[in-house]
Parts: sequence; C-alpha cells; structure tokens
Amino acid sequence: MIEVGSYQLNDGNSLPLVGFGTVSLRGEDGVAVMRAALESGYRLLDSAVNYGNEEEVGQAVRASGLAREDVLLTTKIPGRHHEYDLAVESVEESLRRIGSDYLDLCLIHWPNPSVGRYVEAWRALVDLRERGLVRSIGVSNFTEQHLRVVIDDSGVTPAVNQIELHPYFPQAAMRQVNAGLGIQTQSWSPLGKRSAPFAERPVSQAAAAHGVTPAQVVLRWQLQLGALPIPKSADAQRQRENLDLFGFELTDAEAMAISGLARDDGRLFGGDPDVHEEM
Repeated sequence: MIEVGSYQLNDGNSLPLVGFGTVSLRGEDGVAVMRAALESGYRLLDSAVNYGNEEEVGQAVRASGLAREDVLLTTKIPGRHHEYDLAVESVEESLRRIGSDYLDLCLIHWPNPSVGRYVEAWRALVDLRERGLVRSIGVSNFTEQHLRVVIDDSGVTPAVNQIELHPYFPQAAMRQVNAGLGIQTQSWSPLGKRSAPFAERPVSQAAAAHGVTPAQVVLRWQLQLGALPIPKSADAQRQRENLDLFGFELTDAEAMAISGLARDDGRLFGGDPDVHEEM
C-alpha cells in the first residue's frame, strides 16, 4: 500500500496530498471501486450531494475495514440548498446517507451568483463546524470576489477552494489568490478527463525521462504547483499509479513546460463560476 503525505489547512486540520474522486461511482460497482481505492492507500473520498452516491461512500468505508477516523470524507452542498436552513438540512441529510456523525470537509459546490444566497450557505457551514458536524469547511469554484464576500461577511476564511485545474487550465491567477488568502487549492478533473494532455510533448517527454506514466507526470505537476489533485479511476492498477507520485520530481523546466500548455479558455465545459449555475 502506498503511503501518502498530508498538508495542514488554515484551521489546523490536515488532508492527504492526493484524494480520490467519486463522481459517477454508484451502486455495487461504485462501492467496489471506492473500496479498491481505499485498499490502494487513498484516505480521502470526495463526494457531493449531486453525485448521488453518498450512501455508497459510507458503504465503501465500512466494507474497507478501516476505522472511520482513518478515512476523510468530503461532500458538497448543491445550489438548491443555499438558503441557510436548507444548507443545514443538506449537511444533516448527507451525514445520514453516509452513516457518519461528522464530515471531514464540506464545500459549497458552486456559488450560483445569480441566486445570490451562497453567503447564507457559508454562514450555515460556519455554524455546522461550531456544532462539530463538519471539521473543515470550504468552497468549490469560487472566484476571488466570491471568496472575499464570504470572508468579509463571516470573518471566516474557507480552508479549501476546489477548482478546475489541469494543464490546459492551470489557473495561475486563482491559485495565487487562494494562496494569498491562506486557502488550499484542490483540483477537480486534475487529469483533464477526455481532454487529458497525455500525448502533449512536455508530458510524454517527462514521462519517458522519469519512467512513469503521463498521468503520473500530470499529477506530480499538480503537487509541485501546491495543489491537491483528486483523480478518479475505476481501474485498480491506475488507482495505484495515480497515488505513486513520491518517487520522482519534475524539474522546474519540465513543470514550466506543462504549465505552458495553458489555453485561453481551457475549461472542460462552460464552467465559468460567474455565470454557471448548478442546482
């Protein structure tokens, strides 16, 4: 089993350097995939209300034989639950579905600024943390403006901002904002999904130079940017490879060349947080 290091958040809690994404993993097959990931050494499962698999996440943890405190669980509040009372109920329902007394990390999934109630959802998370139902609280897909609004309103800075981040969309400006505010960047779709840049020269050359897979190169690049990637794979061997990132290091030139793959708008879909709505 691969040992993964951790980093400390601004609230004093820690998260593993690499997590496991669970989107679209449902039913018995989904439980089996997540259980295999835990057996490989992953210790963070990233879910969301809108993934529809929180029950399966809980089942996978129990089936793994690991103690609850040895696995960190993340879920996300959907846009339809941004009103304060609905946000509180959303988290309480998530805990019931997972079968746990607490969450290690809970995020607001998208700001949905046209609805304009993400501040209420943030206040709810602050209070849920005070109640001990959530250990760390954060956001997902927030811009600098969204971050500053919730910080100014509550006096509480998110521990995490989970954003789309991959070689075609390396988010240099947003990573700098997060770092400046003391917020840890997490990366969703860290490999770029169907647009994975595995055949791009900077990636393939680094893979050959270090004797690793192109996916390992991209995930190592994520770590060297200071971001926490959350890759997903249903294949047990790829799961292990995606976690085996600590036996090599990219040179500065290699990392810069991968960042140089950035496109003007390299988003996987029209997920601009200023306009995208996800209820």
